[in-house]
Amino acid sequence: MKDSHLDPDLVEDTYPFQDHMGFHLVAWEPDYARFELPVKTFLNNRYGILHGGVYAVMCDTVMGFAGCYTGDPEDRKKCMTLSLNVNYIAPLKGETLIAEGFRTGGGRSSYFGEAKITDELGNLAATGNGVFRYRSSSGVPRG
Repeated sequence: MKDSHLDPDLVEDTYPFQDHMGFHLVAWEPDYARFELPVKTFLNNRYGILHGGVYAVMCDTVMGFAGCYTGDPEDRKKCMTLSLNVNYIAPLKGETLIAEGFRTGGGRSSYFGEAKITDELGNLAATGNGVFRYRSSSGVPRG
């Protein structure tokens, strides 16, 4: 786990899906982001463990943020996912899902990311990697 700082001016408003799931940004700097999600029963699958889709959402989100840091609240960078792979390792045992994302390479129009999902006890639950394309500043897609 990286010791990081979050400038409150960089925290964006949450969106409805994020509010529903309950995850929040706790660290953001160049090439790195961290989100935390309190584990709640409504996120479980029919076997009573965290649904695999939750891990995928958190991998996608944290890698997306890791590649879009600008340090300037007036200059927000956005991206879209081109490819997402999630490797499921073991169920979490703790009460907080910790998602860490890293920008590992890329260029002007696209980048590569890696993610790690753990809990507050240090248990590794999943890893992920993805390819992302930066969006133009022409607007945010709806739908």
